[in-house]
Amino acid sequence: MALMPVDQALARILATAKPTPAEAVKLEDCFGRILATDVKAKRDQPPFPSSAMDGYALRHADIATPLKVIGVSAAGHAFKGRVKAGEAVRILTGAPLPKGADTIVIQENTKVDGETLIVTEPISLGKNIRAQGLDFKRGDILVPAGTKLNARDIGLAAAGNAPMLRVRKKPLMVLFTTGDELVLPGQKPRADQIVSSNSHAIAAMAKAWGAEVINLGIIGDSLKATMAAIKKAEGADILVTTGGASVGDHDYVQEAFKKCGIKIDFWKIALRPGKPLMFGTKGKLRVLGLPGNPVSALVCGRIFLQPLLSAMQGQLLDQSRLSARLGTALPANDGRQDYVRATLAHGPDGSRIATAFSKQDSSMQRTLRNADCLIIREPNALEAAAGTLVFVLVLDL
Repeated sequence: MALMPVDQALARILATAKPTPAEAVKLEDCFGRILATDVKAKRDQPPFPSSAMDGYALRHADIATPLKVIGVSAAGHAFKGRVKAGEAVRILTGAPLPKGADTIVIQENTKVDGETLIVTEPISLGKNIRAQGLDFKRGDILVPAGTKLNARDIGLAAAGNAPMLRVRKKPLMVLFTTGDELVLPGQKPRADQIVSSNSHAIAAMAKAWGAEVINLGIIGDSLKATMAAIKKAEGADILVTTGGASVGDHDYVQEAFKKCGIKIDFWKIALRPGKPLMFGTKGKLRVLGLPGNPVSALVCGRIFLQPLLSAMQGQLLDQSRLSARLGTALPANDGRQDYVRATLAHGPDGSRIATAFSKQDSSMQRTLRNADCLIIREPNALEAAAGTLVFVLVLDL
């Protein structure tokens, strides 16, 4: 049976994605969240004509005559009167422009003797005044829905007088890894065991991508234990497993999925690393069975889990690929789409240079950690010489 292409597998996973409900969250807790509805300004900013400089507010028609200083307008303490012919008001940056005034002269261009002001430099009408609504007006969309909120977004929303924002609820993801050969970090492994890393890495990735994660840790190689772990995902949005997805004597995940009522959409895709990947659904639960090899698990997480989490939060992940030149030659590829770990640098002409590591075994996490990108090799790609233009997927976690 032909293996499913990567793009087709991703499309089928994303077809199940529905945005999570919106929830109101305090502004200070919104960093990194996905905005569910537009943030609209509740007032003009600035809410009144204001001074852009320290100086004196006056009528431009009186600029050539000595003026009487009749008061002060400071930020938070507006001058209550009105500027009339022959008068000026001392004004500080951010303060409201007094009624009757139409120009502000900076203090460096004035001379003051007691209450008498003389303007020493000519100035144009309306100078140094920030118009009401210069930044934004009431009802303006400040931050559009679908935005992943950063500090600038939050600052703008605050300026628009929004104490709370409606953001997408974090998708709830349950995660476990299988294998009697595994122990948790800090535990003492037997001679025939290794330290588990998949659940920690996948959990970290998922949290960075906006999920709330329940990590069940290591589940032993038994059908009963695997089914019990799967049942703990009831009510979650996503279940992710790592390991046990092949057809060995101790691989129970696929059987456990079926016995728990999970409908398997596909199993095995034309991907390296990550061929034994499963995807299924049960009600609103999306189930992603990742391979057990650490590199395979993380690469599959980047290719499939990140877009799924983004779609569930109402955000389309930018799937555009960067181009680069090969730093070293690559052999011909077989029928699977290959994601080759590589470093990424810039050549003398500024072009990107992707240089593959010589060893690509799917157990080698150190190589993945040292990689900047994955070189994407299409199925049945011919041998490629150094300098060949290729596409890369940047690794940012």
